Amino acid sequence: MPGILSVVGTPIGNLGDASPRSLRTLGEADLVLCEDTRVTGKLMSAFDLHVRLERCDENVMAEKVAGVLERIAAGERVAFVSDAGMPGVSDPGQRLVDAALDAGLPVEVVPGPSAVTCALVASGLASDHFFFEGFLPRRRAQQLARLRELAPVPGALVIYESPRRVAETLANVAEVLAGRRVALVRELTKLHEEVVRGEAAELARIVAERGEVRGECVIVIAAPDADELERLRRAAAGPARTLEEEIASGLAAGEPKSALAKRLAREFGLPRAEAYDAVVAAAR
Repeated sequence: MPGILSVVGTPIGNLGDASPRSLRTLGEADLVLCEDTRVTGKLMSAFDLHVRLERCDENVMAEKVAGVLERIAAGERVAFVSDAGMPGVSDPGQRLVDAALDAGLPVEVVPGPSAVTCALVASGLASDHFFFEGFLPRRRAQQLARLRELAPVPGALVIYESPRRVAETLANVAEVLAGRRVALVRELTKLHEEVVRGEAAELARIVAERGEVRGECVIVIAAPDADELERLRRAAAGPARTLEEEIASGLAAGEPKSALAKRLAREFGLPRAEAYDAVVAAAR
């Protein structure tokens, strides 16, 4: 009889969140695959579990899959965990599950904490529909471009970010998604768990003034309202006039330069600074 692949959710901070079923599954496994044996070793030690650990992160997953499937087919119970949370969500566990199912081997999911759902609830923002982005590109230009692609998504956006880059990312969110409500959720389930909320620009300013931010961070961005979705739809269809024509029309109508630049940045998908420079140049 074949064994089984158990995908086990583990605590994202508070060890009290480890379920009896998850601990039993780990304790009964013949092998526990993990991202980092040091991290998972601390979890196993905390609950006096003594099972062989083997590294299986994204760097070695490809070379490990075939051997793991052979062990399961031979009757072994193999557990897979990430450093924290539910494996397969923004980590390489999905590839192993996919391969096991394709091979006709049994797979079970042992539920556990997830930073995605915890952050959504903690944010207090509407989450009837949501989109999990994971980590955004690191380079500013690529990050801005990706945020523009995400702008029309009709649901809350959930983004992971490191404490070192979160202030810069929030500033980019404020540039592309001005007016959206945003929540920064950090240190989930831990002693210093915190939720800071505000409009995108306000939150970016608060975090920038704070300086050092500690703990893993999740950014939750509210869904666009009907008016914003309509503006985005019109922008995607392309403006009826050129940028130069829109600038001339706005200036002729007495529209303030800053407000005109903000509107045109949205409609033409431009950085606000670039739109403002174009408005100022045309007004000379």
